[in-house]
Amino acid sequence: MKKIKVAPYQPQEVDVNQISENRAEILAWPFETGYAITLAHPLRRLILGSSIGYAPISVQIEGVQHEFDSVRGMKEDIAVFIINLKNIRFKIKDELDRAVVNYSFSGPREIKAADLANDEVEVIDSDMTLATLNEDANLNFTIEIAKGIGYVPSEDLRDSVDSEAIALDAFFTPVRKANYRIESVLHEDSPNYEKIIFDIETDGQITPIEAFGNALEVMNKQMSVFGKVFDLDLEATKTKGKSESILKTLLIPIDMLGFSARSSNSLERAGIKYIGELVLMSENEIKSIKNLGKKSLDEIMTTLEAQGFGRDYTLDGKVRADLIEKINQLKE
Repeated sequence: MKKIKVAPYQPQEVDVNQISENRAEILAWPFETGYAITLAHPLRRLILGSSIGYAPISVQIEGVQHEFDSVRGMKEDIAVFIINLKNIRFKIKDELDRAVVNYSFSGPREIKAADLANDEVEVIDSDMTLATLNEDANLNFTIEIAKGIGYVPSEDLRDSVDSEAIALDAFFTPVRKANYRIESVLHEDSPNYEKIIFDIETDGQITPIEAFGNALEVMNKQMSVFGKVFDLDLEATKTKGKSESILKTLLIPIDMLGFSARSSNSLERAGIKYIGELVLMSENEIKSIKNLGKKSLDEIMTTLEAQGFGRDYTLDGKVRADLIEKINQLKE
């Protein structure tokens, strides 16, 4: 017989298999049927799309006007140089968001990615070739490196880089691979439970665990907006309670307010039985009540002030409507 549940089973087991320095498997189980894919799919998308990385966003080369230009004595033309540069993975030190780095090289030599590392930036894939210079070549250039997520095309960066620099397509994503598979697992003699196995590989800017942790943080922050539903509901409850309290005060009978006989008689002859009826009236309307003198007017206005309904008080639209409806019912 199948048990009746009031909540889905909460997984308790988790494990990490470190396959290599930049690749790891993250396992979690047991999930009830359907829950594994519900969680795994959005997490995979966040791992790929929200992991923070670094990329060159612009390059300024001495003597070069555009990406189809060339540098005397350099084997590669500028287009190839830019492709090589975009493939190099950097990491800014000191947790800064941007770094502008200047370089100067003379030939003959082969410039490797490792040659770009200095006190400001670290280079992850140091063996990559950037350019090859002959004996009479001089290459001076400046790279701007930034922190970001996802992919940003050069067209979107032109306004945020130096006007004399060449904007680059920025590939920030440090995750090379993020896959998952779901396997059946036995739990409490039932084979109808599931295990998630994430397989994450990065380029070395961050670890697979950092990429996974970042995805979880982003998911929690994105989901937290729905928590405001309960804040709104609580605020609505408070507002409702406050409105009910105000309405209760407005329905206090006039004869309970301790008015003088002259004031009470004038209000009774005018058919006014509740304090709310006075609150609904302007001061001029109260003043125009038949046989109501200045002394009685001052007494009424002072009493209204003491009850929290002074001259500047304005009734909320719903409270006003509820008050009129309630007074009409009481007077029927």
